[in-house]
Amino acid sequence: MRPLRAVTRYPAITATAVVLAVVLVLLANTEPVAARWVATAWVAGFVVWTLVGMVRDVLRGHVGLDVLAVVAMVATLAVQEYVASLVIVLMLAGGEALEDFAARRARRDLTALLDRSPRTAHVIDDPRSAGFDGVRDTEVDDVVVGDVLLVRPGEIVPVDGVLLDGGGTFDESSLTGESLPVGREAGDEVLSGAVNGTRAVRLRAARRSGDSQYQQIVALVQQAQESRAPVVRLADRFAVPFTAVSLVLAGTAWTLSGDSTRFAEVLVLATPCPLLIAAPVAFLSGLSRAAKLGVIMKGGTVVEQLARLRSAAFDKTGTLTQGRPDLVAARPAEGFAADELLLLAASAEQYSSHVFADSVRRAAAARGLDLLAADDAEEVATNGVVATVKGRRVVVGKPGYVRSVAPDTVVAELGPGQAAAYVAVDGRFAGTLVLADDPRPESAAVVSWLRANGVEHVTMLTGDARGTAESVARQVGVDDVRAELLPGEKVLIAAGLTPRPLMMVGDGVNDAPVLAASDVGVAMGARGATAAGDAADVVLLVDSLGGLVDAVSVGRHTLRTALAAIWLGIGLSLALMVVAMTGVIPAVTGALVQELVDLATILYALRALGGPPTGLAPRAAHDGGVPVGGEDPGRAADGG
Repeated sequence: MRPLRAVTRYPAITATAVVLAVVLVLLANTEPVAARWVATAWVAGFVVWTLVGMVRDVLRGHVGLDVLAVVAMVATLAVQEYVASLVIVLMLAGGEALEDFAARRARRDLTALLDRSPRTAHVIDDPRSAGFDGVRDTEVDDVVVGDVLLVRPGEIVPVDGVLLDGGGTFDESSLTGESLPVGREAGDEVLSGAVNGTRAVRLRAARRSGDSQYQQIVALVQQAQESRAPVVRLADRFAVPFTAVSLVLAGTAWTLSGDSTRFAEVLVLATPCPLLIAAPVAFLSGLSRAAKLGVIMKGGTVVEQLARLRSAAFDKTGTLTQGRPDLVAARPAEGFAADELLLLAASAEQYSSHVFADSVRRAAAARGLDLLAADDAEEVATNGVVATVKGRRVVVGKPGYVRSVAPDTVVAELGPGQAAAYVAVDGRFAGTLVLADDPRPESAAVVSWLRANGVEHVTMLTGDARGTAESVARQVGVDDVRAELLPGEKVLIAAGLTPRPLMMVGDGVNDAPVLAASDVGVAMGARGATAAGDAADVVLLVDSLGGLVDAVSVGRHTLRTALAAIWLGIGLSLALMVVAMTGVIPAVTGALVQELVDLATILYALRALGGPPTGLAPRAAHDGGVPVGGEDPGRAADGG
């Protein structure tokens, strides 16, 4: 089945191969006239088809496509080298197929990895029911305003809606860039694209799918993609000058010798196969190597843009930072020690699925504290957890909730980007545990590597508060900070950043428009949203910024290899053409020699599969843990 799909997907290659076989059979049966007419008719048709495509590209402002191929096909037909013309057609179609294959492979892998957006919504048939009975699944596009929906724990909110009862917490980092999940109460609006916490909730649809926040951002992505200018393929930049030089050499040989055959002998060695095939093979090899390193690139032009990178912009939350809070300080109240406070809180939090509970437990483990078993434990959704640990009643949660059992609770002073979990023991305030979303351990090294490798301007574009953004920027070495931005504002700022090309790195739905509008958009695909992955040109499959170094390194090595392969093909062809001008290389011999040139350039282009080591050595690794989006962290108090 696969060979059949290949035949139908690339009809030009299939048809040309059939025509070439027919021509060779006719020549073997001493039918040169019939062979010439069959070849001439097919190549002439292909030339016309190519010219029509070139005209369309010129009207779109993209010039220079396939000029060399057209001239070479016409010239070889003119001197009756029609078999060479068919080979040129075959190589041209083959190069396009290679590029198409690389792009399709990238899209296929991304679809399997990133297509996590909700396709269905859970509609409650009886809105008056206080429970979750009578739930049916329907297409998201079929949800109408007023429908009552059930959103289960960990699910993505399918449409904008109003929370009906109780409270819940939602991770909105992919929409707003806010690193800490937020609590919502009955009557509050919840945006599509937010991730529900650990409590099932009901909400009434406030907008249709197409009018909701998530879908509006996707629409911005489409507009940005359509406005982006096309990039000229690498080989096209060499086509016209190489064609001109080839024709000058062939014409000079004809003029000096007075023999038109000399013109053909020179042009046979000027066939554009190395030029047309070397760059696609090198770029396909680079794409394959990048994929093995956990970096998916969507096409050869992306590789070239990465290789020429001059500016970089980063989102903050989940990109430069880990996207999950860590314990930064334990502040015990009088009468409690820091380790005692952390041990009691972590022992109670081991019965909670709260994201901050995970942070507290990890902090206790890092200090070598062995958690204590609890006689009983209860989690109060969005507020906190209560547990009896070694006969002591421990409460961990929001300040208001903890104050209800410990009136002496003191609200902590927090820095930018920090949040606090409050602890009470036996009705007495025991202290606070301060958490923050710290920078990734590799962020500073990656920024430093980019600066040391030709990236002149590094900036941060974030929707988070300025104080939080500047604090993170100082830690990772970014001196240009643009904070409190909406998705559309990010697009406008990115459009004006210089020098170009510009790489934008993000992880959430809110980053999708600017990823699409940048010269190179990079998505943190390990936990990024579908819209971000679709909008991006590059997706990092591993949750580490170290993949950026891999991407840029592979891009530069691939471009160097492609250029070297092209110059190798051009250099050998020009040298052989100069020799052929003397008449010592017959046309048939020249055609065979040219095939060796083709082989040499292709083998050289395959060097892009290897190359020098990439990435940071050693690369800082993300140490795992529970991502923010899968938990219910609304009971902690934000700061900054």
